[in-house]
Amino acid sequence: MAKAKKRYVCANCGAVSPRWQGQCGDCGEWNTLTEDVPATVFSQKHDLSSGGRGIEFVPLNQPAELPVRKSTGLAEFDRALGGGIVPGSAILMGGDPGIGKSTLLLQTAATIARGGNDVVYVSGEEAAGQVRLRAQRLGVADAPIRLASETSVRDILTTLGQGVPPALLVIDSIQTMHSDTIEGAPGTVSQVRGCALELIRFAKATGTALVLVGHVTKDGSIAGPRVLEHMVDVVMSFEGERSHQYRILRALKNRFGAVDEIGVFSMEGAGLEEVSNPSMLFLSGRDQPLAGSAVFPALEGTRPVLVEIQALIVRLQSGATPRRAVVGWDNGRLAMLLAVLESRCGLNFSSAEVYLNIAGGYRLSDPAADLAVAAALVSALADRPLPQKSAWFGEVSLAGEIRPVSHSDLRMRETAKLGFVKGYGPSGAKTGSSKLEYKGISQLSNLVDQVMATA
Repeated sequence: MAKAKKRYVCANCGAVSPRWQGQCGDCGEWNTLTEDVPATVFSQKHDLSSGGRGIEFVPLNQPAELPVRKSTGLAEFDRALGGGIVPGSAILMGGDPGIGKSTLLLQTAATIARGGNDVVYVSGEEAAGQVRLRAQRLGVADAPIRLASETSVRDILTTLGQGVPPALLVIDSIQTMHSDTIEGAPGTVSQVRGCALELIRFAKATGTALVLVGHVTKDGSIAGPRVLEHMVDVVMSFEGERSHQYRILRALKNRFGAVDEIGVFSMEGAGLEEVSNPSMLFLSGRDQPLAGSAVFPALEGTRPVLVEIQALIVRLQSGATPRRAVVGWDNGRLAMLLAVLESRCGLNFSSAEVYLNIAGGYRLSDPAADLAVAAALVSALADRPLPQKSAWFGEVSLAGEIRPVSHSDLRMRETAKLGFVKGYGPSGAKTGSSKLEYKGISQLSNLVDQVMATA
């Protein structure tokens, strides 16, 4: 038998190199190449046009029974999934260590098992007794879940193949799984890819819904080969700060629904609880108007979420280097917005330190937050609070224009529902509510005049 040739695979982008090198030639990351020996070595070309079995084709235009989604028992989880778990689907869930992935999946598994479905929970990181302790703390110890602590994919699939396939299979985590047909330790690129492929193949063949828990790297992406994200149907990210009680479940990829929906949870003593009105969570403690504080109606899928944007301006002595610190927003977009304020509005931030924070640890990526950030910066610079019970939204161009954004009526309806009386945004935008006093702003200089005019 020919000797297996070594190859090296990048853990960040999946590129293959015949020899080890410090930097990946495709993505440019350092120290990401790991040794990977293929399970099957082809020493010569093979003809694959014969020797296989025939496959059966199903006409697309013929009626067939469609898979019925199963509810997780958590409305926020169902919202992020697009309506529930699809039988035979493969879901990859990532998140920082200790953020609550196992807690969420154990609560979900208990709810589905109590509904009369067979659920298998396989933990490769914890012993069965440790999972039982968590189940008692969460109050789901009475759920009929089949629990195991195992890392061998061969043993798992052999056991599951002896009876009726379960409705839900949870693997916690995929980095701990091991296949004896692949060389390498658990967690290597070849092991993660090979084990995931076998588990996904079992799920597609039997109709079992599969949930794989994945570790994340320092920058928050799923650890292991990027090809793993292409193999699964749904990629979910469980986000949040440990210092805050809230958690956000976000779909990064979803073959069965939208990718811009989120589910919001609150970490309590008895586990995760759903947050039906996340706006109240991010706006708590706003009794008196303060300078440098603006409210922005963000949009996550079809759900508007009101968040507070806080800005602080600190004047420095001449010659000192000012600092720019951002939490929850893009640092480059803040630099652009400061340049527009200086160039188009005549404001001076060059001799001041600028601090920007999204309250509650929330992360914003919506460009409609430009106007709210600008309002908070101007308010902090002038040391004057913005109009009480007001919300701001709109995209700022490099010319200082306020451009329209999507779903302005949905944003304003949610704003009026929470008791706000004033809305500021692009000119001509739909308000969607007669209870709200809306004022259109066409230029960023108009915003400066509006803030300076407030007493």
